[in-house]
Amino acid sequence: MLFAPKPASRYALVVACAIATATISLAAKDFVKPAARPAKTYPAHDFHPDEQVAIAADPYDTADKAKTFSVNFREHGFLPTFFVITNDGDQPISLANMDVKLITAHHSKIAPASSDDIYRRLTNPRANTNEIPLPIPQKKVKGTISQKERDEIESSQFAAKAVEPHTTQSGFLFFDVEDISAPLAGAHIDITGVNDAKGIELMYFEIQLKE
Repeated sequence: MLFAPKPASRYALVVACAIATATISLAAKDFVKPAARPAKTYPAHDFHPDEQVAIAADPYDTADKAKTFSVNFREHGFLPTFFVITNDGDQPISLANMDVKLITAHHSKIAPASSDDIYRRLTNPRANTNEIPLPIPQKKVKGTISQKERDEIESSQFAAKAVEPHTTQSGFLFFDVEDISAPLAGAHIDITGVNDAKGIELMYFEIQLKE
């Protein structure tokens, strides 16, 4: 013979289920890209007043910013950089031919890593001794990548091919700085290949990072 649970027991069961559901939802939370501000409001930016176009770069080089991701990109030698383009003009601009390079103080030119580049590094990690000296134990990294991590990498990257008038586009660029101990010191980012509505290239952009 089955007995219906008492009201108090039923309430406790509902509460327990709610907590479990909330815990599962939190654990499975998808990546949420940071809301972009106008590019001119970031410390590191370049603004072209004639075309009314600004481009900003916000390196995610601190532990607090790294919490945005479930993947520890710095541990794998990548520097996530939030890339923001604001078009305050009255005509669209094209990014189809845009070329971005991180130029280090020693004149190394680093292009943003592709998704495949990131996948290969995460599944075939190499020891990174630039940040954590021995004999501190290194975190074990599995040779696999989850679907959640793939989705995070894909959805976080800057992918816009154009910026409409009076709008902002944003996303992350991932620079491979594994062999560079202080990649931002004296570095800058050069951007070429941004075209106006007539296909004419705008003057190149140069964003100074940390001195």
